[in-house]
Amino acid sequence: MLPEDPTEFLHTAMPFAALIGATAVAAGPDEVHLRLEWDPTRTTTAGMLHGGAIMALADTAGGWAAYLNLPETATGTATISSATNFMRPLVDGHVDAVARVLHKGRTTIVVDTELRDAKDRLVARVTQTQAVLT
Repeated sequence: MLPEDPTEFLHTAMPFAALIGATAVAAGPDEVHLRLEWDPTRTTTAGMLHGGAIMALADTAGGWAAYLNLPETATGTATISSATNFMRPLVDGHVDAVARVLHKGRTTIVVDTELRDAKDRLVARVTQTQAVLT
C-alpha cells in the first residue's frame, strides 16, 4: 500500500531527501516521480543547479523505485553503482526525476532515471544498480 502523503513518507524514510528539498509527485512500483526546485543555495558557477543535487535526486528516486520492487524476502536496498550523463544545465524552475525499474533480480535491481526541466527538456539520465539486501 502506498502512503497517503508520499512526500511525508519520503522525508521520514530518507531524511536526506528532506535536507536537499526533494518532494514526491507520485510513487508506485512502475514509476517514482520526484521534484527538486531550483534554489540559489543549490547552485554552482553561473547559477547552475549543482550536479551533486541532481545526482542525489536521481539516487533518491531510484532507491525508492527499487524499494517498491523488492522481493518479499528482502529487507532493503542500497546503491552499488550509478552512472550519470548530464545533457544541459538547469538555471531556473525545477527538475523532475522519473525512475523506472529496468531489471528486477534476486540480488540486484537496475533503475533508469530521467531528469527533465520545467520545459520537459532532458537535463540528465542516470542508470543505477541497487543491491537487494536480505
